[in-house]
Amino acid sequence: MEQLNLFASEERESRKDKRPPPRTPRERLGALLEADLDFQGAKTGYASHSWHAFAAKFPPQLPRHFIQGLTEPGDVVLDPMAGSGTAVVEALLLRRIGIGVDLDPLAVQIAQVKLTHLPSSKLLGAARRVLSKTRRLLEEGEAITRRLHAFDTPTREFIEYWFLPATQRELMALSMAIQEEPDAKARRFLRLVFSSTIVTKSGGVSLARDLAHSRPHRDLAKRPRSALEAFQVRLGKAMQGMESLSRGGQAIILHGNARHLPLADNTVHLVVTSPPYANAIDYMRAHKFSLVWMGKRIPDLSRWRGRYIGAERLGDFEPPPFPTATQQVIQTLAERDARRARVLGKYFFEMQQVLGEMHRVLRPGAAAVIVVGTSTMRGMNVQTHLCLAELAEEVGFDLVRIVERGIDRDRRMMPARWGAKTTQIEQRMHHEYVIGLLKPEEG
Repeated sequence: MEQLNLFASEERESRKDKRPPPRTPRERLGALLEADLDFQGAKTGYASHSWHAFAAKFPPQLPRHFIQGLTEPGDVVLDPMAGSGTAVVEALLLRRIGIGVDLDPLAVQIAQVKLTHLPSSKLLGAARRVLSKTRRLLEEGEAITRRLHAFDTPTREFIEYWFLPATQRELMALSMAIQEEPDAKARRFLRLVFSSTIVTKSGGVSLARDLAHSRPHRDLAKRPRSALEAFQVRLGKAMQGMESLSRGGQAIILHGNARHLPLADNTVHLVVTSPPYANAIDYMRAHKFSLVWMGKRIPDLSRWRGRYIGAERLGDFEPPPFPTATQQVIQTLAERDARRARVLGKYFFEMQQVLGEMHRVLRPGAAAVIVVGTSTMRGMNVQTHLCLAELAEEVGFDLVRIVERGIDRDRRMMPARWGAKTTQIEQRMHHEYVIGLLKPEEG
């Protein structure tokens, strides 16, 4: 990671003498937290933000608000649980140095492409080659059949369950054609477009409903559109906004673990992130619909899923002692369900590790902004924001303030309702909380 420290901050140095006398970091962060953070009705589809559906991503105006208010061009902005890269894209557009880290393989692919500018002429050439190759493969047929039969049994069963035969053939033809595209950057872009035809709020070209969220379900009455037609429509939309990426700063997305950040101490000027909610969204349930067409096996993806923060695979894990309020929450839940209490304890234990890493890499006096919602476990409303704030103080942060923001459900990509029944997550997900933290100045 030494190269990240070589992202020169010459522009930052040249601006130092031009800045007005700043308020204290606490005053600046406090003022930003007092603003209206709902961003209801704000347009969120600019630049590359709309290229791929992703569950529960925050509106780009939210990280932008804090990046503009707490950093200068050339400063380092980190999202240690970057998801599809919303905060890192904003850092890039604002001429900062954006760093994102995520464990999810599809999230990393999405974010990397969303940060990469490509000339339209190069994209058009690659798109024509892929579409031409796809049509030839569909006409010939034999190569597609061989590849479809080459899946291992669990992956084959998954594909048969969720995709109609005609859709399978189109998706396999597109996947094969994209894999043969010689330009690596164009290939990654086209792979993102391909994935975006599958992972959508409506379930895209699969038989799934509500696929962009945590609980897809099969709908045999659904008639998916042609995967090839959907790909072409998505391709046209994705190419819009590409030009804006050429005028930004610098950015990098790393496939890694937020509990062990590959960054040096005291090097980051701002952390802004939205961690996974406890017991709310299982990203791999949706992402595997796309990843299987990129060569990933269902058994491998199932094992990978167990590494995520908040994963319910406990093994021999037992929660350690926590600060008073957090410990009380776990004990109260344990009276209702001991296993769910262990799951929650594991989430808080892992999040405390993440908070410790955030504290380590931040410069003294720098801020961390965390956006998180509550979770319902066995009928108990877990006030996650209060527990995370307490854990943050335990690792050395100063808590400046916690504020509530309303969620624009259409923008936040929460689970859709099918029929008259209201889901449990829909009942509670009308607001979330923004936690403002500061790493104390040295001395």
